[in-house]
Amino acid sequence: MKDIKTFKDLKSIAITFVTAILFFSCNSNEGTVVFEDPKVSPQGVAENFILYYTETAEFSEIPMEVAMGGALKKDARLIAILRSSKSMDYQHLAFPYRTFPDGLVLEVFDSEGKKSVVKSDYGIIYSATNVIDLRGNVVITTHDGKQLKTPQLYYDQIGEWIFTEEKFTYTNPENQTIMDGKGMDFNRDFSFLNAHKTFGYMTIKDTESDD
Repeated sequence: MKDIKTFKDLKSIAITFVTAILFFSCNSNEGTVVFEDPKVSPQGVAENFILYYTETAEFSEIPMEVAMGGALKKDARLIAILRSSKSMDYQHLAFPYRTFPDGLVLEVFDSEGKKSVVKSDYGIIYSATNVIDLRGNVVITTHDGKQLKTPQLYYDQIGEWIFTEEKFTYTNPENQTIMDGKGMDFNRDFSFLNAHKTFGYMTIKDTESDD
């Protein structure tokens, strides 16, 4: 029961973050999310942007520490690396954010150091909510070969939760299946996945020929 309650709490937090994002970013006339306002200039543009996410024992009450470039602390455990060829800084606005107009690659490491990779055509980090919004050909490839494809995905850095309300295709090489559905949430280590709605499974395992 404790796990179910924790999951519900995390999902409630995730929904709150999405609501905040849409409230601050939506254009009600078009029904789409608008990020860059052409009338607002970024306070900075960075090329070959790299952002390291680490956690240390002494910062246990603040589980995520961010370092941009440079060497990592000796006692810090690397939990994620965000890379992008271009980053535009809008941290000076009332609702601060940072965009990645040319896409990004997010490498996520579990407690054993195993790496999973997230790629997208466009990305934005909302500093106020610590949520990363990924959109456009979002692909997650886990360390053991599982793959999720969806047009949009949110990554809650504080809750360490990933979720989408869009359609998705999930490929699992362990049981040789492909699952299509809509809406999914899972933890950072990809050890827990919850599909909200599924449309069916397709077996991709090759069968031996009788010839």
